[in-house]
Amino acid sequence: MFTTRPTLQGTFGMVSSTHWLASQSAMAVLENGGNAFDAAVAAGFVLQVVEPHMNGPAGEVPAVIAPAGGTVRVLCGQGPAPAGASIAHYTSLGLTLVPGTGPLAAAVPGAFDAWMLLLRDHGTKPLADVLAYAIGYAETGHAPVEAVGRTVEAVRELFTAEWPDSAALYLPGGRPPAPGRLLRNPALAATWRRLLAEADAAGGDRERRIDAARRVWREGFVAEALVRAAARPTLDSSGARHAAPLTGDDLAGYRAGYEDPVTYDWNGWTVCKAGPWSQGPVLLQQLALLGDLPEYGTGAYVHTLVEGGKLAMADREAWYGDATGDVPLRELLSDGYNAARRSLIGDRASYALRPGSPGGRTPRLPRHALTAADVPEVPLMSGVGEPTLTYGTDPDVAPDGVTRGDTCHLDVVDRWGNMISATPSGGWLQSNPVVPELGFPLGTRLQMAWLEPGLPNSLTPGRRPRTTLTPSLALRGGEPVLAFGTPGGDQQDQWQLHFFLATALRPPVRGGLDLQGAIDAPNWHQESFPSSFHPRTMRPGSVTVESRIGEPVVKELRRRGHDVTVAASWSQGRLCAVARDPETGLLSAAANPRGMQGYAVGR
Repeated sequence: MFTTRPTLQGTFGMVSSTHWLASQSAMAVLENGGNAFDAAVAAGFVLQVVEPHMNGPAGEVPAVIAPAGGTVRVLCGQGPAPAGASIAHYTSLGLTLVPGTGPLAAAVPGAFDAWMLLLRDHGTKPLADVLAYAIGYAETGHAPVEAVGRTVEAVRELFTAEWPDSAALYLPGGRPPAPGRLLRNPALAATWRRLLAEADAAGGDRERRIDAARRVWREGFVAEALVRAAARPTLDSSGARHAAPLTGDDLAGYRAGYEDPVTYDWNGWTVCKAGPWSQGPVLLQQLALLGDLPEYGTGAYVHTLVEGGKLAMADREAWYGDATGDVPLRELLSDGYNAARRSLIGDRASYALRPGSPGGRTPRLPRHALTAADVPEVPLMSGVGEPTLTYGTDPDVAPDGVTRGDTCHLDVVDRWGNMISATPSGGWLQSNPVVPELGFPLGTRLQMAWLEPGLPNSLTPGRRPRTTLTPSLALRGGEPVLAFGTPGGDQQDQWQLHFFLATALRPPVRGGLDLQGAIDAPNWHQESFPSSFHPRTMRPGSVTVESRIGEPVVKELRRRGHDVTVAASWSQGRLCAVARDPETGLLSAAANPRGMQGYAVGR
């Protein structure tokens, strides 16, 4: 089968990420004796420099890690809502949704502490070694991909009129970043150099210095600058200027941590995901809904996955959130529940948002989730505002500065068998004004929480907003075999399902998993649910397909009543993947050609 690139194979180490400089930096760490976790941290910091429109130091990162011979764990780098971020505070400002930009949308930054925790507990290298790559690209410059310039151009007016510190960095001389001209961020390089110096001054071994760097971030000059930035009234997507309730106590009190993954067994595989504070269990629910699948790649096959995805995403809206003990995951993944849900998938497209009632519980939906057609008969929580049916796209930036952002992804496996899948995001250059002392902005993850009480994802001080970030790791026979993920906001677990099934259902290539073929296969997604991003749009009955999927599939989907949009031939998803055969030790990797910047490397 033709693929855009080969699936790489080797025995030393493999990396796949959404930018070639991050992939190669991670490989350099492996070549220098580091393990997969050292390499992932280096790549994560490089992505903050080379994809600043996709992630930043004040963003978030969940990861699924599999230490060689150890237990699979989830690393949570999603910060909570600040102590002062109550629904009452936001509604007192006349808001019905958390803005998509500006300080009010900032959660407590989580990415930095998560990377540090990973490096301390599972890495082997000093912090200075893994930060050197990001510092180098920030200091001496890198050739930016076209998307950076397009993003900056989209928010030019906002930057020049309202966010001058962002304009100074990303519009020097009025020109946005462009390929062929080096983009530098000296303030960011200086931030990391100062942080390293202060951490080294604390003395002690490698682990103690990493902990010292964590304290500098949450209590030292970084925290002080972030709190000052949050306190500045800033024009946001609501059209008004707001400051944030983020305080020094919020930053000082945050710690990243580890959790057990949520898992589901399917056809000999065990798929591991983050808990329902993410949308991760959506992938597992889609697998649980699968019965006898139609022939791979046919219109009936796509229809079946689209309709199952609608049911899983409806459950996400009704049940997922950072509410320990209140999310009925056991029932949502049970055979009986999914058999009943599977019976709802008919020959025709559904335009309803149809959450289930696991264990007889009553679904809870926000008023914003109402649609104009085929409204499910479930109780709605009290709220304000009318339902919106405006068009919602993949994470993007609108000309008026309203942003739904985007994301990065990286996967690494090393010769010892350590494996990681991580999805860094947030803190985008278009999220908030650049903090001039630091060289990066605050994030906007709170836009994913609802300003209605009583919902599983209601804005609640100290709780994590339900994130779309959702890395994946899969086992066979209890052994880690596959790490994968993609950017793409709400679509991530749809595109990952398609990739995983293509990997699991199709014949091997060169004796191994056909990772590149599965990534290159025509992709699609649906948007029949409220977007996680401001302004929380939805598009009932929609299916967006790549044109390569073929006219017979498009005709069959339309015959079944789907509202089909035929998109560009290479437009849906930016998947990355690495794999390891436990029997032979053979490693493999592949990366997405869409976007012309993701690369896998290895040997």
